[in-house]
Amino acid sequence: MVAKRFVVIFVSRRNSLRSILAHACLAHLGADRFSAYSCGHPAHVSDEIHPAAIRALTGTGMQVPQSQPHGWNDMIRGLSPRANFVITLDEATLPFQPNWPGQPDAALWDFPDIVALDNAEDIDRAALQVLYALRRRLELLISLPLHGADPAAIRSDVRDLAHMQ
Repeated sequence: MVAKRFVVIFVSRRNSLRSILAHACLAHLGADRFSAYSCGHPAHVSDEIHPAAIRALTGTGMQVPQSQPHGWNDMIRGLSPRANFVITLDEATLPFQPNWPGQPDAALWDFPDIVALDNAEDIDRAALQVLYALRRRLELLISLPLHGADPAAIRSDVRDLAHMQ
């Protein structure tokens, strides 16, 4: 019997750094049980993955996602996999997000917009900090007993992971 894979979509404004880091980290840690995706606000999506995300991922031995940044409209079309979880990494996007197909559990793990920092060195340092914080949360997500567990308890646990430092 093949175990169900859980689909997680990470959302940030531009889909160039925070959501890319989360996507890559979950793909690295939980590829056997999870399918990771990322997207951004269609009006703000970047043309390419931020160089700081690429440096952080390659520096830690994680694969950079092959897909280019894209908006959430691509994720809500009928051909996209239905998410079990939508994890928003940018609180400013919440009021604009679509109704996700299948009504997945949602959580806000808000991280600052590090692309807005003043210089590349600060952005690189912050990108690594975000990656390590995401990794801790995602390691706990992966360890949750998702199969057969109480859905309300799982939803609460995923939301509570936002409060980790």
